[in-house]
Amino acid sequence: MTATHNSADVVASAAASAPWSISLDHVTVRYPNGVVGLDDVTLDIAAGDMVAVVGLSGSGKSTLIRAINALVPVSSGSLAVGGHHVDGASGRQLRRLRGDIGMVFQGFNLAGRANVLQNVLVGRLAHTPLWRTMLGIYRESDKELAYDALDRVGILPKLYDRASALSGGQQQRVAIARALAQQPRIVLADEPVASLDPPTAHGVMTDLQDINRDLGITVLVNLHLLDLAREFGTRMIGMRAGRVVYDGPAATATDADFEEIYGRSLTTADRSGA
Repeated sequence: MTATHNSADVVASAAASAPWSISLDHVTVRYPNGVVGLDDVTLDIAAGDMVAVVGLSGSGKSTLIRAINALVPVSSGSLAVGGHHVDGASGRQLRRLRGDIGMVFQGFNLAGRANVLQNVLVGRLAHTPLWRTMLGIYRESDKELAYDALDRVGILPKLYDRASALSGGQQQRVAIARALAQQPRIVLADEPVASLDPPTAHGVMTDLQDINRDLGITVLVNLHLLDLAREFGTRMIGMRAGRVVYDGPAATATDADFEEIYGRSLTTADRSGA
């Protein structure tokens, strides 16, 4: 492992791939049980944007992120990332697309018994020959990407710690590093701070903001806390019942805008308290 890693090194490694735009044209997602997750949604998100998606549980914001990564299929309409169609993609094409889209989940999705480095190297799977994956033999260049990603989120000293031994905030930073190790063109974060205390949530959001600002990566993050959406999003998309009901600058969104998105009056639970 290289003794030191500076921001310039990280920028050079992560910026190897240009960011992607996201385009939805009249997209509907209907689940097998008949529930409509997205209802005729049309959106264009420019490459390099930092977008906060807000809405209550069941509003469609998680379906939006999962559709972009083809974790749920599009029922009708067209969805593309960087000009590549996600709807209808399968096999090798879908694997390549997912390799360029980093995912950060609310529940971290780490292997608890594996160490931090092993978890971050999972981000290189789409770019690694199957035989290396099966044997756990990673290239030095992949390890360098993992070290750089961990350094960026301040977790490099925990390199050989078990993931299960880390705090929630540290685990989420490992998850962000795993996504960053992919050299992604897009990072999708689905409620990444929902289970964290306010100061830790603020720190994790700052990490995502830095990735967007410093590396130019397109970031789409689902949130339910209005103050975090205002502070960290340059653009805010509000969702309700599977439809887009607000689309505009995040910083100038008013309490009345949030009440329209949520369909009710605001409560203290709608703010982080940080």
